[in-house]
Order: sequence, then structure tokens, then C-alpha cells
Amino acid sequence: MKILKIDHLGIAVNNIENGKKFWTDVLGLDFEGSETVAEQKVTTAFFPVGESEVELLESTAPDGPIAKYIEKRGEGLQHIAFRVENIEEALEELKEKGIRLIDEKPRKGAGGAKIAFLHPKSTSGILVELCER
Repeated sequence: MKILKIDHLGIAVNNIENGKKFWTDVLGLDFEGSETVAEQKVTTAFFPVGESEVELLESTAPDGPIAKYIEKRGEGLQHIAFRVENIEEALEELKEKGIRLIDEKPRKGAGGAKIAFLHPKSTSGILVELCER
């Protein structure tokens, strides 16, 4: 498996409009745009930082994964995403190494990326996303 870089940091927020004020008004980051991923019940907003991005995540449904995360842990860092060269090969390698996968196969993420999540029980409590763009 070849990790190319940290692709983005995912931050769960109750409201993207309120959340983005800090990233744009206070830190001066550019707002790249937002996208709703209906299958994941989430709206995302991206703020480029060098070669990586900050991704704000707002749930579009009370039973969505981000809503459940905020209910349990509050707003804040929800995951770290690594860009990989070949996500299918990466998932197979991790499975062979005994890593528990949330996604056995990649699914569609924001921006047309192929994404898959690793279970926090195999990663010292951190939700890790792999993505291929």
C-alpha cells in the first residue's frame, strides 16, 4: 500500500454555515464549495490547506453517521483521511494484516473520490478513511 499524503481532516459540525465562519473569517482559508452525498446522509464543505484540506461534515438526517457521532461525542475531529494510490489493493493488504474494515469495498465519496473506512477498534480509536482520487 502506498500512502501519498494526508488528503483531509474531517470535522463534524452541527451547521456548515456556522462552522465555516471560523475557517474563513478567522483563519483566512478559502471555501472551495460544498457537496451533499445523499448515500452517506452528509453535506461536506472543503477548505484547502496546502496539499490537504479541512472537510466540514454536516448531517442531512437525524439518523446519519455524523448526527450519531455528534450526539455521542459532540462537534470536532471525526476522521483523518489518507490518499492512497490504489484503494482496492490497500484494503486487501489491510485485511490480510488483520485490520478490521468498515468498508470491504470502496464507495463513492465527495468529489467523486473512492473511499473506505477502517474501524477505530483497529486504529487506536481513530476513524481512518482511505481515499483514491
